[in-house]
Amino acid sequence: MTHQVRAVVARGKGAPVSLETIIVPDPGPGEALVNIEACGVCHTDLHYREGGINDDFPFLLGHEAAGRVAAVGEGVTEVAPGDFVILNWRAVCGQCRACLRGRPWYCFNTHNAKQKMTLADGTELSPALGIGAFAEKTLVAAGQCTKVDERASAAVAGLLGCGVMAGIGAAINTGEVGRGDSVAVIGCGGVGDAAIAGSRLAGAAKIIAVDIDDRKLATAKRIGATHTVNSRETDPVEAVRELTGGFGADVVIEAVGRPETYEQAFYARDLAGTVVLVGVPTPQMKLELPLLDVFGRGGALKSSWYGDCLPSRDFPMLIDLHLQGRLDLDAFVTETIALDDVEKAFERMHHGDVLRSVVIL
Repeated sequence: MTHQVRAVVARGKGAPVSLETIIVPDPGPGEALVNIEACGVCHTDLHYREGGINDDFPFLLGHEAAGRVAAVGEGVTEVAPGDFVILNWRAVCGQCRACLRGRPWYCFNTHNAKQKMTLADGTELSPALGIGAFAEKTLVAAGQCTKVDERASAAVAGLLGCGVMAGIGAAINTGEVGRGDSVAVIGCGGVGDAAIAGSRLAGAAKIIAVDIDDRKLATAKRIGATHTVNSRETDPVEAVRELTGGFGADVVIEAVGRPETYEQAFYARDLAGTVVLVGVPTPQMKLELPLLDVFGRGGALKSSWYGDCLPSRDFPMLIDLHLQGRLDLDAFVTETIALDDVEKAFERMHHGDVLRSVVIL
């Protein structure tokens, strides 16, 4: 049996997305069919539309999603029909070298659905991050479904599927922010603000938000930043040092993904401090640093993949913290929109008008 559903498709590089009817098969072995209830509009979806990830068009966009399991295939035991789940793009395999070394958050062979969703004419779709959730239903590997407390709204729960988890994890998992630490976050979009929220959760004493947009800095302050720096007006390295007794921050999180902001992060950290790159660069970008400075400043230079998260561990925990009032996920939702408003949401994202637009189905 197959299902005809509405979905948002990117047919070609740079072309506006379209709302189309797609065909979703019933789940096979190890797969789950999910009724999507909400899906955030992430910058990664725009990267797909612009051909910045690869050129496997047409893409079925959307991946920051929550919904309910409609059906499962043979052999699936981790979720059942009716479960409220967040979709993830790290369905750990349990067999790769990272998993076998006890580091499943680095899994190099994550699972996706084996069957393909298609356009009405049979053309196979490439689902964004193996999910494809700007759709009324989607087909994923069962391991991509993480069951969480159904008291959370789908609009906020789905955001943990990508951007918010990436930022919180960059602070807690990758940066290992601890009680009393000083943290600087460069770039205050959705991921950067989530890194601020994660630093606050971890007990950081000083959280410095850096951006060129005063609107974003104001939002960062509401989410948990103790200080803000407009780097269009002030040298951010000097400003961070001044706010940290002349030393630099213990942890600097770069959430932009550009060589110039990474260099700022490198020099804005204290000796033996940590730099975390969670912003996604383009393939053409190059970084040049004096090797003696890399050696002499010590510490750690890290990249954060998906916040180095383990969905089965982190998603339920963060939803519980949200329901306890300790993590304000609602603060990340700027607007809720319909499925046919995704192209307009991309435009608002491009202009910095929203933290997150969330599609409600």
